[in-house]
Amino acid sequence: MLVSIIIPVYKKEETVVKDILNIWKTVKQTRWDCELIVVIDGFVDKSFERAKTIKKKNIKVFGYPTNKGKGYAVKYGMARARGDLVAFIDSGMEINPNSISMVLEHMEWYDADVIVGSKRHPASKTNLTALRKLYSWGYYQLVKYLFGLRVKDTQAGLKVFRRKVLEKVLPRLLVKEYAFDVELLAVTNHLGFTRIYEAPIEITLDFDNSRFSKNWFPFMDKHIRKMMVDTLAVFYRLYLLRYYDDTSKRKWTYDNELKMRINTGEVTYD
Repeated sequence: MLVSIIIPVYKKEETVVKDILNIWKTVKQTRWDCELIVVIDGFVDKSFERAKTIKKKNIKVFGYPTNKGKGYAVKYGMARARGDLVAFIDSGMEINPNSISMVLEHMEWYDADVIVGSKRHPASKTNLTALRKLYSWGYYQLVKYLFGLRVKDTQAGLKVFRRKVLEKVLPRLLVKEYAFDVELLAVTNHLGFTRIYEAPIEITLDFDNSRFSKNWFPFMDKHIRKMMVDTLAVFYRLYLLRYYDDTSKRKWTYDNELKMRINTGEVTYD
């Protein structure tokens, strides 16, 4: 069974080669046959040029000129994945790559549609501050209320999906950045792929470089406000517009957008 692992990268020129090779070395030691699909989210530094220096058979590097957000990068990589299982992990090494094996094992143990790496799993190893725990708990309550998702952490940057799930879900997605994970899971659940479970991860968050502020009043942070707006927009499209339903297929724009970018030469292949 082939596993495709998507690695979205943004402004990591100093560490991108080391990070990719670290992930590759880790997954090669598992029992899984893996390919890495690296997606450089915008040519804003030398990340693309440096990643392209890696010459390994099962590591593919893609990129495009304009930064579009993590959600777009992950979807872009998933559309090019060949695996029976498709995972993604954030670049930057906050999540220990050994966690990949754990989520893959959980996929088999539970016969799951999706496994979500979770900071709030009781077996996870984290360095969360009290403020980040509060943010995580609050967002979990909101997501549970709006979408009925049972997972306690939708935002950790490690998840794995069965290919058949992504084939149904990807063409419907719109969010490119802040609430991408929530849209992905909410639409998956809405389409009947309800076997969504959590697995423990080991994560060390860099609070000094976090885009979220240290303010105890969350709506003082522009990133949190944008995440809330995107999350509510997903709810609106899901339950009021019924945008994600099969009856709205003519409105979906994802596939046409990618085809257009390929045809105009914006997409850069390995």
